[in-house]
Amino acid sequence: MSAVLAIAAAELAIARRNLWIAIATALMVLFSAVLTFAGSGPTGTLGVDLLTVAVTSLTTLSVYIVPLIALLLAFDAVAGEAERGTLALILSYPVPRAAILGGKFLAHLLVLAGALATGYAVAGGMAWTLDRVSGESLAALLRLFWTACLLGAAFLGLGYAVSARVRNPGAAAGLAIALWLVFVVLYDLGLLGALVADAGGAFTQTVFPWLLIGNPADAFRLANLPQGEVAALASGVAGASRAVSGAMALASLAIWPAGALLLAWAAFRRVMP
Repeated sequence: MSAVLAIAAAELAIARRNLWIAIATALMVLFSAVLTFAGSGPTGTLGVDLLTVAVTSLTTLSVYIVPLIALLLAFDAVAGEAERGTLALILSYPVPRAAILGGKFLAHLLVLAGALATGYAVAGGMAWTLDRVSGESLAALLRLFWTACLLGAAFLGLGYAVSARVRNPGAAAGLAIALWLVFVVLYDLGLLGALVADAGGAFTQTVFPWLLIGNPADAFRLANLPQGEVAALASGVAGASRAVSGAMALASLAIWPAGALLLAWAAFRRVMP
């Protein structure tokens, strides 16, 4: 455990020196403030408080930005060490590779969680200042935070797997962007195309819900999608939320980080110094 904490401390120092902590936090604060302020308009029409609208907007934002930040934090984890020549030194220490990976994961998850907590706290503070805040909306904001952490953890694991597999920072960066495009953009477009072609047939009724929760980005969106009129503000899969329960989406979100880290460990254990 001490080895994991030592590696995590070193990774946090690197993240602070490379401005990753400042950049991730600034991004979340900026987007959270803008979306919360912009969402103050429709609250009267929808009959909900500002924080509920803000959580809906932040859910849509987080689907795109959380995986991107996680992949940018992770793609250099092994490939960068190999290019700088420090990987052989690290692997020469009497520390299990799982502990090395665990330390990097802990540090990067703390960076991501800190940025998310700061950004969402800004949104909550603005909503409390500008409008009433209900207990339900506060619970939704807390759910958004920990599910966003799970979403980020899944993409951190995928980023480590890519980084250990190619061991070249340029190639790892390219594959990380490709992963982001597939999981966040192209996957939904493919599902929507299949739905149009199926026209309400067997695929729509039986296969589509499983494919939807099989993607961590979609599972995150479904887990945080509010019901009622506010759901109309969410894009893409609002209608599909009725076919998939929140418990199934949360289960998918809980499984993905473990599976991605297992994949990363399997790739990292084959890396030769």
